[in-house]
Amino acid sequence: MVELIGIDKNEDILPEFRGTPIAHLLEYHNLGRSLDACDKARLLIGMCIDNRKHLRLPNNFAFIIRTGGANLRYSEFKISYCIAIGGIRHIALIGHNNCGMVNLMSRKEQFIKGLVDNAGWSTERAHDHFMHFAPMFEVDNEIEFTLNEARRINGRYPTMQVVPMLYCIEDNRLYLIIER
Repeated sequence: MVELIGIDKNEDILPEFRGTPIAHLLEYHNLGRSLDACDKARLLIGMCIDNRKHLRLPNNFAFIIRTGGANLRYSEFKISYCIAIGGIRHIALIGHNNCGMVNLMSRKEQFIKGLVDNAGWSTERAHDHFMHFAPMFEVDNEIEFTLNEARRINGRYPTMQVVPMLYCIEDNRLYLIIER
């Protein structure tokens, strides 16, 4: 069973995250913690490209990789760089509700028309492009995808603390995704 845990006070942060960059992310964004001076990144955040999401963080606090649906499958070298060179030990994977990558196939015609009208592509080229990439990036369910992607990343980097979260567009807050 999957549960979303809202963070409205420090006590809502689960014990395994307290005192970590994961807790600090939740405190900065949800609880209004004053923004500390940071001299280096302490966290990697993977999140969607969606423009409706903005995190409240101090400068230099996190590496951030944005990709459709928070799908980091094709960003593993960047993740490895953040771990190996940046020295991070914590990863927050942040999906969000109302994600455009959900049911992407239903937007096929809009996508093709947009590339034809806005980028000057031929219909055939736009169609082929969509059909090649859409299956790689389509998300069935934001919460399940984020949870599964966090599991996958943790399998690749087993000593990292990889934490799945959901950004709620309506209230601009982060929620922990916990499997019970």
